[in-house]
Amino acid sequence: MDETRDENNGSGLTVSIRNGDTPALFDWLVASLSYQGIADQVAEAYMDLYGSATWAGIDRHVSQGVTCPKLKSYWHFHGCRYGKLRWTCAEPDHIEACPLPTHYLRNGRLNQMAYSLFLFIRDIADGDLVGWIDSRFRAAEDSASPNRLAGLREALIGPLREVYGVSDKVLTMTLSGILLAAPGDRPLWVEVGASMIAIDTLVHNFLHRTGILHRFDAVHAYGLPCYRPGGCASIIEAVSERIDARQFNPAFPRSFPRFVQHAVWRYCSQNGLDVCNGNRIDDRKSCANVYCQIHNICDRIALHNEAI
Repeated sequence: MDETRDENNGSGLTVSIRNGDTPALFDWLVASLSYQGIADQVAEAYMDLYGSATWAGIDRHVSQGVTCPKLKSYWHFHGCRYGKLRWTCAEPDHIEACPLPTHYLRNGRLNQMAYSLFLFIRDIADGDLVGWIDSRFRAAEDSASPNRLAGLREALIGPLREVYGVSDKVLTMTLSGILLAAPGDRPLWVEVGASMIAIDTLVHNFLHRTGILHRFDAVHAYGLPCYRPGGCASIIEAVSERIDARQFNPAFPRSFPRFVQHAVWRYCSQNGLDVCNGNRIDDRKSCANVYCQIHNICDRIALHNEAI
């Protein structure tokens, strides 16, 4: 969380939240969401060369008046179907004057995502992303509910789930970055951000290889089941309740699911400790890495083809 805050302070994200700077927050969101579906290094190199869609750029195009009926509103935009390589869409008669192709993004899905998110913030959030998040949390806050944090997470992720081209995993990773970077006058943001869990293949496969999924009678394929009751996210959340994260940093909340999930990811990731992943382990058989720090308590279950 300290690293996240340092990075985001450097980019002005914390200041943008404090000032309610929707354009700056949008630009950060679009850049972060552009990492999905490809290696981080490839996505970053592409954006370094060609840039990303920005609030100012999209707003300028839309404000000048567009002929395509899909760009009238967030609701009209559904089913745009713009394809970069095929140079086609749901309204081919308007594609020559369409602003989407003017943004040289990695693929047409990212163009659709950027415009869908812009229209969501403009039409649903009334152009005030910080105010919208605050209002969603106020409406969903229920201190007496045993599922309080789950309700707060869903209050935010639920509507954004309808934005084109974003998944629960990507939303969770991106939104947790914003929420954890919130200034001190928004402790609820930090609390919700700390509770957000993003399950990628590294985390899922770690839970499978170690036998944790088997022990919880929760074996499932990677994907949406990871977020269902009893899935990977539920297990990480349950484990987090048994770990006092303040022992690692007194500034942490006691229960910090995002920290636990990130620790698992870092143990596995090639960009982290690079211990438990498909490059290090022959997934056709049990792991043979006797130097792994959890070797003696790991069930070392082969993945085969059922979880990768």
